[in-house]
Amino acid sequence: MRRTSTLLLAGLLAALRPALAGPPFITDDPEPVDFGHHEFYIASQQVKTQDGRSGTLPHFEFNYGFATDAMVHVLLPNAFNVPAGGSMQSGPGDVELGMKYRFLHETSALPEAAVFPLVEVPAGDASRGLGNGATQFFLPLWLQKNWGSWQSYGGGGYWINRAAGMRNHWFFGWVVQHDLNDHLTLGAELYHNGEQAVGIPQYMGFNLGGQYNFDEHDHLLFSLGRGLSHVAQTDQLTSYVAYQWTW
Repeated sequence: MRRTSTLLLAGLLAALRPALAGPPFITDDPEPVDFGHHEFYIASQQVKTQDGRSGTLPHFEFNYGFATDAMVHVLLPNAFNVPAGGSMQSGPGDVELGMKYRFLHETSALPEAAVFPLVEVPAGDASRGLGNGATQFFLPLWLQKNWGSWQSYGGGGYWINRAAGMRNHWFFGWVVQHDLNDHLTLGAELYHNGEQAVGIPQYMGFNLGGQYNFDEHDHLLFSLGRGLSHVAQTDQLTSYVAYQWTW
């Protein structure tokens, strides 16, 4: 009975792990990778609650601009879960696939805008707490406006999740960031997640993070944050770190 409860908890932790749509934040921007260009990340994300820790160690993300204003996206994770009082589970996690399409370019009066639908394919072993156990879909709209070295972007969308114990829910987030110089950008994010699972309340959270550019091809991304409501149940600490190559 105790082992069954531990695995169910691990599965819930895996399902509640927030998807980082726009590294290093959960909130994304509407800018796709330029046509003919690539991005590749080696990254790790973790979230801690009163019930344990879960995340990726590592995950690999690849984005390719296959057309003007459009890119494809693939994320392949090695997932882990450490339930409180249980043993660590580790292995392949759910695969994320998506396509971003920017349908509006920024003008003096209007922001740029894009859609970025995502599919979370249940490739992880849900019985070991390494996946959601059912296909998920995320249908967001992202907006951005720039003022010199300042950028403000965000939006939201609807998660469709029919896995056992999970709920469909809305996500909203916004980021403000500033280019301090050619190498360093820092930003802050505020987000809201609806009720993701039975017994898990909706909550707000924040992240602080940024990007350091070693040169035009090599970049370090990082963020750290926590929940602002129902913290123990949802997000006592969230972290993200990645090395990114662009070409």
